[in-house]
Amino acid sequence: MAAVNIVNVTSINGFNVCGAVTTSATDVIDVPADVIYKINTILIANVDGTNAANITIDMSRDNGSNYFNLASTISVPADSTLNFLSTTLYLDETDLLRLTASANSDLHYVISGEILGDA
Repeated sequence: MAAVNIVNVTSINGFNVCGAVTTSATDVIDVPADVIYKINTILIANVDGTNAANITIDMSRDNGSNYFNLASTISVPADSTLNFLSTTLYLDETDLLRLTASANSDLHYVISGEILGDA
């Protein structure tokens, strides 16, 4: 499928995805055909009141064959929230965004943006 022309999109819909991060690498965004995900915010909150935990954020441009780090084992202090984007990130069809934590459920994520479509 051809890439979406972001100048001529026919729909723009906001989205939020959220959940707990585990020690198993998990795809939290899987972009379907005919859309682009414009990611505006990736927030990672440490809900553990005592211990820091590490987060790794990866993306795949080839449907999971290869992943590349956006953030690698970044420490999130106890009772803190970190914002991992200083600019917009676009994910095209079949792109994946994956999260991995050093401790199960100590880190929560909120990812927000827009879904741009031409279908």
